[in-house]
Amino acid sequence: MVGWIGKGAEKGRMSGEELEKLVEEIHYYVTDNLPLSSMSDEELEEEIENLVQKRCSEFHFVSVEQRVSVCEQVFSAIRGFGILDTIMRDDNITEVMINGPKEIFIEKKGRLERLNREFEDERRLEDVIQKIVGMAGREVNQANPIVDTRLPDGSRVNVVLPPISLKGAIVTIRKFSKTPMTVEQLLKYQSITQEVADVLELFVKAKYNIFICGGTGSGKTTFLNAISNFIPRDERVITIEDSAELQIVGIDNLVCLETRNSNASGSGEVTIRDLIKSSLRMRPERIVVGEVRGGEALDMLQAMNTGHDGSLSTGHANSTKDMLSRLETMVLQGASGLPLEAIRQQISSALDIIVHLSRLRDKSRKTMEITEVCGLKDGEIELNPLYVFEEDENSTMSKVSGKLVRTKCKLKNDWKLKMMGYYEAI
Repeated sequence: MVGWIGKGAEKGRMSGEELEKLVEEIHYYVTDNLPLSSMSDEELEEEIENLVQKRCSEFHFVSVEQRVSVCEQVFSAIRGFGILDTIMRDDNITEVMINGPKEIFIEKKGRLERLNREFEDERRLEDVIQKIVGMAGREVNQANPIVDTRLPDGSRVNVVLPPISLKGAIVTIRKFSKTPMTVEQLLKYQSITQEVADVLELFVKAKYNIFICGGTGSGKTTFLNAISNFIPRDERVITIEDSAELQIVGIDNLVCLETRNSNASGSGEVTIRDLIKSSLRMRPERIVVGEVRGGEALDMLQAMNTGHDGSLSTGHANSTKDMLSRLETMVLQGASGLPLEAIRQQISSALDIIVHLSRLRDKSRKTMEITEVCGLKDGEIELNPLYVFEEDENSTMSKVSGKLVRTKCKLKNDWKLKMMGYYEAI
């Protein structure tokens, strides 16, 4: 390797810029001189450590911590995800947004900020993308430039390649929580009250069909994970998702299904609709659909209407009423000839409870409404709000304070509760 030393190094410690140059120097030496394809991870790590030790022994100013950092960065650049590895190790980061090689944004504690880091070039970013996609057995290329996939830890990944993206390759990562969300954590975050948690537990155990809606980043999957803990352990549950991220625990008989994109020749695609239809032949007691976005809404509603009570799902919408309208539109995508009244009849008879979540002005996530679906009345779906979020006197423009408040409306459809032996009014 060509020797190199920075001016500031003589003062006793390498600067960040000098470390980057050292990492780059060793990285290029390793890729040019070692048989990477035939080396195991352990062999590569050992070889990098030897090189770093030898290189750094020439200079007294490289600390032990800096040597370890150089080893990690070189290995990560070759076998890992490069600078993404250090970002993913930070548990405070919940979302990563890469807009081409020179722009990296993160969400930390609910707020967006730009990182003062970047990929070497577009090719390095695309190498990382191919690693991510390949690990999940998927493909992304010019013929198939958009893909949803996941990392080994379960984090959700969306990739969009040029020329669809004009800024270069776009990667959006929703990080996977290491600890499954529980109702106790929702209570701690004041997303719901203890009374609401008890009522939701009754609804889940009594097999009410529950639909969770909200905007992007409002916590729909998190909420679904939490209330899924109420599902009795001895039931057979089938989960269906675009990319598997649900963390349902405590269920012995659990089957997890994931969609698949078509290959380069345009064949082999497996959709949410395909999986819902297949799941009906697996003797499910409950079907959990991670998110409905299109024509699969009809299949989900039909499954709910054909004896698969207790099913759970989520969807994007800005309000409970908006979710009903979106479901109508989604059903029409799957069966354009259906009359609107028939669609509304399907929705009103399939859904029992709709939970609406929102991300508020202070970036907090709150449960805004829990509403009962009561059937059709004069051609419109009748809604019966049970709980609504009300702000209190402590709310300000920068901080939201309030809680879910019980309305005066009683639960109308309580026959499922009575079937399980619960006769008190809700």
